[in-house]
Parts: sequence; C-alpha cells; structure tokens
Amino acid sequence: MTTRYRRVGSRLGQSGARFAAPVAAAAAVALAASLGIAATASASTSWATATSATAGGGMTALVAAAKKEGKLNVIALPSDWANYGKEISSFEKKYGIKITSEAPDDSSAEEITALTQLKSRSSAPDVVDVGESFAVADKADFAPYKVATWSSIPVANKNVSGLWFNDYGGYISFGCDMNIVSVCPTSWKALEGSQYKNDVSLNGVPGEASAATSAVWAAALNNGGSFSNVAPGLAFFSTLKSSGNLNATNCNSSTIVASGQCPILINWDYLNSAAAYDLPASLKWKVVDPTGASFAAYYAQAISKYAPDPAAARLWEEYLYSAAGQNIWLEGGARPIELPAMVKAGTENKTAYAALPAVKNVAKFPTVAQATAAGTAIASGWTSL
Repeated sequence: MTTRYRRVGSRLGQSGARFAAPVAAAAAVALAASLGIAATASASTSWATATSATAGGGMTALVAAAKKEGKLNVIALPSDWANYGKEISSFEKKYGIKITSEAPDDSSAEEITALTQLKSRSSAPDVVDVGESFAVADKADFAPYKVATWSSIPVANKNVSGLWFNDYGGYISFGCDMNIVSVCPTSWKALEGSQYKNDVSLNGVPGEASAATSAVWAAALNNGGSFSNVAPGLAFFSTLKSSGNLNATNCNSSTIVASGQCPILINWDYLNSAAAYDLPASLKWKVVDPTGASFAAYYAQAISKYAPDPAAARLWEEYLYSAAGQNIWLEGGARPIELPAMVKAGTENKTAYAALPAVKNVAKFPTVAQATAAGTAIASGWTSL
C-alpha cells in the first residue's frame, strides 16, 4: 500500500482558534462522433465544452454519453489515499465505466506534466486532483465545469468559472512509532529535543509534495511566521537538520513506515494512522495533533480540456461531489468540501463524521496569491538547507 508521494500547493489554512458553451448542432455532432460520444438530446452541445450537466442536456444525457465512451483515465490516486479505492470501484459498479488509474504515487507537478505531454493520446488523464497552487497556475489546461452541487462548495474553495474546485482536506499531525520513540511529541518545539535524533521525517519533499510543504508552513506559523512569511519554517527544519533530528527518509509508503524508518512522521491526519498505513498490530502507532496553530489544507479537482473522455470526466466529478462520493472521502478520514452543507442537510455518514478528530472553530485560509508564493518560497528554500 502507498501513502501517495504528492502534492504541493494545496489550499493551506491555519486556525489557532481553528477548515456551455453551446456550439452549432452540426459541428457538435461531428465532434461527438470523433470523440465517440453519443448523439443524444444533447447533440447541440459537445461534452468537451459543456460547463454543466444541464448545459449538455441533463444528467441522463451525461450518463449515456459517458457510458458510450466507456472509460475514464485518472492519475495519482492510490487506493489508500482518502479512500480513493472505494471511490473508483463504486463509480465503476454504478456506471459500468472502466477506470484506468495510472502512476498512483505521482506528485502534482507530474500530474500536470502528464496532462500536457499526453494530451493527444487516448490514455491521457481525463481529470486531475492536485494542490491548489498547481490548479491556479495551470488553469489554462482545464475545462470549466460546475457540478450539480456547486452551491454547496464554499465560494472561497472554487474558481468562479469552474476551472478547479476544492475536494477534500485534513490537518497536519505527528505520527509516532512507539516501538522506537518513548514519548510522542505534542508540540513543534518538542521536535527539537535531543531524544529525537534522526527521528523526524516527512511524506515527500517540500516544494514537490503537499504534506511535506505544509509541514514547513505549519512550522513557520508556530515559530513566528505567517501566511506571507514561511522563512521561520525553513529555519526550523534547518535547525532539525543541523542537530541531526531530521530524518532524510522519504516516508511515502506504508512499507517504509512499517519497516521502522519513520519514527516520527509529519503528515495529513487522514493518512497518518495505523489503519491508513495498514500497520500490523505489533507496531504501536500513535497520532497527535500538535499544540499551537493548527494547519489544514484542501486539494483541488479539475477536468483536462484535452480529456479523451470528456463526458466520463464530467460524470466522475458529479459522482465525487454527490453525497455518495463525499461520504466515501469522509469514510476515509478526510474532510470533504461539502461536509458543512451535508451536516446541515443530514446527509453525512454520521459514524464517519463522529470519528473525525474534534476541530474547534472554522479554519482560516490564505489568499491564493499567498499560497502560491509560499509554495514557491518553500520549494526554493528547501534546496538550500
């Protein structure tokens, strides 16, 4: 099993007090034929340009067109990341559409590279799930689309035109292998203790993987930094490196974690559990939410404007943002973006919701510009540590 070596630049947050274009009918029919899309009641609109299910003729037409395509290509979605294995199998079962999942451990940067370099191939990614800064920077490669539950996604968590929209998120936490460390640290300051020599590890590389990048930003917020100043976070990890406390192991897989190479792992809370890592009972694993400023992040969905299966891509997004799709993420320990609306409507999986760590107040988020700048600064600064 993997823990997904990805992805930098998701929407980051702190809480110290705590997350159709219509076209001519003839042209549309011709394009539909070239793409293998059914010419249904929505023949006057190409699914490659449809900005909503309604714009394409409705959900019935979308489902029919997606089934006609018969496949969907996804990338960087390990089965044990936020319960994506169940998302994929449930979608396939419901619609009879085969999902090809490539490169599960790719980073956001690698997702975008695949999207642009493979865009003329039938195997190109139809959709991506990337850090927000990548979604913002690469929006020219995305197709605008608004799911049926668009109004349930907070305004701050989506591009106004539907080029990208946040999907799920979590909080930075410390996971401890209690067979190695005698006391699991509960604060960022505690990580500097001499008893933690070669113990503090990350999931991925700051500047490339969101969990690792977020660890640096969270350290900054807890050491005098801010949304606009990540330098204290880089200085903090520089100190850990100088003292010998920083472990250079890239803890991006369950196998590595289970082997005892990651005594203290800083990672998202929905990944940083014994269950998520599928650890044996003999390995005593403890997770703590560090004191001080809490740190949260969301990832973002986007549809490739080069998608070889444009109807299936749009149907996939409709499924992810339905109550069924959102609850599957929730069952995986992640916090789906529509959770507040679902709780209000009473449609959340109550058992899964109750299992989430308690969070006080509402998360505060930086601006898109701050998130992008921070990701760039951390990527640059980490190489010179």
